[in-house]
Parts: sequence; C-alpha cells; structure tokens
Amino acid sequence: TDAEVSTRKKTFAEVQTERLDQAERTVLIKCPSKLNEKKLLQYLASHGNVKSHFFFENRGISALIEFSEKSSIASLQDAVGIPSASEHHVVPFKSRLFTFTLKNPASQHVEETPLHLSPQSHIPVKDLIEKLCLADSISSQMYILLNEYQLTEENIRLRFLACSLVRDFARAYFPDSTVKPFGSSVNTFGKLGSDVDMFLDFRDTGKHATKMKKGPFEMEYQMKRLPSERLATQRILSVIGDCLDNFGPGCGNVQKILNARCPLVKFSHQPTGFQCDLSVSNSIAIRSSELLYIYGCLDSRVRALVFTIRCWARVHGLTNSAPGTWITNFSLTMMVMFFLQRRSPPIIPTLDQLKELAGERDKHIIGGYDCSFVSDLRKIKPTKNTETLDVLLGEFFEYFGNFDFRKNSINLRKGKEVNKPESSPLYIWNPFEQDLNISKNVNQPQLEKFIAMARESAWILQKEDKTPQMINKEPWGLAALLIPFGKNNSSKMKNRMKGIGSETIRSLLDSLKLNNASSQQKAVGK
Repeated sequence: TDAEVSTRKKTFAEVQTERLDQAERTVLIKCPSKLNEKKLLQYLASHGNVKSHFFFENRGISALIEFSEKSSIASLQDAVGIPSASEHHVVPFKSRLFTFTLKNPASQHVEETPLHLSPQSHIPVKDLIEKLCLADSISSQMYILLNEYQLTEENIRLRFLACSLVRDFARAYFPDSTVKPFGSSVNTFGKLGSDVDMFLDFRDTGKHATKMKKGPFEMEYQMKRLPSERLATQRILSVIGDCLDNFGPGCGNVQKILNARCPLVKFSHQPTGFQCDLSVSNSIAIRSSELLYIYGCLDSRVRALVFTIRCWARVHGLTNSAPGTWITNFSLTMMVMFFLQRRSPPIIPTLDQLKELAGERDKHIIGGYDCSFVSDLRKIKPTKNTETLDVLLGEFFEYFGNFDFRKNSINLRKGKEVNKPESSPLYIWNPFEQDLNISKNVNQPQLEKFIAMARESAWILQKEDKTPQMINKEPWGLAALLIPFGKNNSSKMKNRMKGIGSETIRSLLDSLKLNNASSQQKAVGK
C-alpha cells in the first residue's frame, strides 16, 4: 500500500519522533461493558478533536484515544474525578489512564453495534498451520505467517503509550527525560505478544550546545557526583522502580535487577497488557535497532524470512523464552541477515557498505566503537537479486546445515565467513562492539541440534520439490516444517545425523532429554 511505502521510507529517527509525539497526545480508557461507540466519541469531542481511536480486549474493553492537541488531555483530566476511597485508599497520582462507567446504565438502551476489537496477540501455531495449507506457494505461506505474527499499527501505538506513561513518572524527577522503546518494538521484527524494552534517556538533543557559546561565562549545573556511571544508573532505576511500584496505576510485579551487566527494572503494565523492561540509555542497543530497521525496510523478503525462521526455531525447541544455552532470536536474526548478504547478488548490503554511505550526520562513535551507517534509505541501491522466498528458505537450511561452524564465524560487517577468534561453538560478531560474540551463550549440543534440524528441513523441502503434496490438505511446504519432527520419522532423522559424529549425537540426545525434562518441569510448575 502507498501508506505503507511512505511510512517505510522514513528514517528510523523520524518514525520514533512521530510515534513518541503521538503517544503524548494519547489516553487509555477502561470502558463500560455496554458501550455505545458514538456516545463515547461524542463526549470526548467536547474536550477536543479525536484524531484516531481503537478498542481492544484486556480484562474488559479498553479504548486508546489519540487527540489532535495535547491540551485536550488537560481538559479531559479537569473533568475526571478521583476514585471514592471506601474500601481502598488511593495514591493520588493523576495519569492518562481513566475508567469510564455509565451513570445510569438502565436508561442507555441503545442499539448494540458490536465494537471492532483490535487483536493484541497472534493465532496459535496449529491454527496457523491450517491457514498455511490453503496457500498456493511457500512464498505466500511465508507472507501469511508474517501477517499473522508481525506487530499491528494498534499494537505499536500501545507500546509507545506504555513508554510515554513511564516517562510521566521519570519527568517528576528529570523534566527533560524521555522514555523510548528499542529492540523488537521498533526494529520491524517484533512479534505480537513480545515484551517492551524501553530505556530512559537524559540526552537533551543538542539544545544546549548552541546556547552555551553565548556570553562570557562557562556555565554548568551543580549536580550530584558519583564514582561511576553504573552507580548513577542503578540509583536512578532504583528510585523510578520504587515509584512505579508504589504509585504507578496498573504497574505490578516490579523487579529491580540492578546487578545485571545492563541494570534494569522489570514490571508488568496491566493497562496495556505488556511485560516491560526499563533500562537507562544504551546507545549501542539503539544503533542495533536502527540497523535492523534499515534491513527490514530494504526488501520485503527480509522480514518474511526472519519471521519464518524464528517461528520454525521456536516450534523445534531451538529457541526458548528463558535464558540459557539456546540460540537467541537476536542471534537467529543476525544469521538470516548474514545469509542474505552472502547471496549472489546480495539481497542486503554489509555493515561496512552502509558505513561508506554514511553522511556527516550519520557519524556515531560510542564508547570508542564506530557505529556509523547511513540512515537515509534512499541512498541504498535496491538489490538486483530476484530469488523467490521458496528458494531462499530451502537455501537457508542448506547453507547452515553445511556451514563449517568449527572453523568459521559470522561477520556482518564484512559479510564474510571469518576464522573464529576464539573457540565458542557458535561465533557471531557483535556488529558494533567488535570484540563481543553475541552468541557466546550457545553450547555445542544446542548448535548441533540446530544443524540437525536445518538438514532435516532442507531434506523435507527437497523431497517435496519432486513430489507435490497437494492431496487432501496434507501439511506441505512451510506447514510441514512447523510440525515437530521425530514424532513419526526418527529413523530418517538418524540418517540426517550421519557425519555429525557419534560423541556429539550422544550429547545431542542428552540435550533433547534435558529439554523434555525441563519442559515437563515447566508444565508441572504451572
């Protein structure tokens, strides 16, 4: 669609700024069960023009309302009362979260037109598989999967609103601060239901630099000084965490994890339904988000392939939401990017090529690392590669099923297989912090499970090529890859494992047993 193309071509920073601004003009209303949409909008219009709105299900019906003017919110807040403190006493923090109930519900007998509710979660895999069986090619199966799983416009708005509501707390202490989402909420690879990663930013974007040049004095604020930036981060997060815990409407399960490599506060935000992770500005994480945003915007095949591979990996237990020795979604995404750089001709440019296109304003040196790359998508030449997703999916499994992981590492800066700098089973260079391996956590059995699954998948797709399986809706193509293997073909699986080496097969079988044990424990623990 034209609308999509125009949003697609904006720079990452433009999209962020626009969305944050939109979120500041937005409120969230818990609605009465018998709601007349027209009446609600008529009432809200008395406070100002409603620019857009949608409804969603979250323990009852909620409405997200975007006003054209920020001042409309103040007008509405003036009309809203404080809950009567009969059984509960309240913390009188006035936010942009409201509850509307009907004054005299009996008299409101209006014709019930059912509200359109925007879904905030994706369909279960078994329903997805049924849909995929009806498609006419693997490419269209992959686009169906993408459409079911990707973030919707409404979900993205809710994510930015959650950040904006946290920002209202931060501003009580730091009036210039902003809270911005990073990672999957903004990099075009986010899946419905994923957590919201957000960070607190104190950088006044260059406002002061120009003003400070005037006048005869060097002037600066007197501020509390601490021995390290880390300590400052921990203190700030600790206080904001307490704030959310004690005063934040709908903020629950607040956990302060201040001794992590990157200190953070985890909490659940009931009004929007998100699990949130709040940290203090991490410029390199933002650069990674923007890099993925650029790759996701360059070619529609990129996102379709990433979503497909991540769904495949989850089905086969290669990824896991709990931290451990599994491959992470981020590592998997980087493997897909690398594969697309290695095609001939390449489907996406290497990071070094993007760096060469960088203008003056794209220069970013962070903590001694060069994180520069072009931000204007128009400067990047479109690829000449015309391979279909059908081909690319099979080739991805072929490529990594036969990749020499013992010797080679994956380097997105150069788009080349480079000798491993150290002996981790899987070595993927951090694109910016060049001395870090983003997949350091992955152990040998997990890597081998990945290789075995990739080989099995390549084999299933090749076998199908020869015998089209369109008969009686038998799962075919991508659908066949999203059904756990080994249920009915463990002997075939053993053939696929030939040449991996028997000691590794033993460790692989152990890891499969472990996996089963841990998933059973999880099920018992629930």
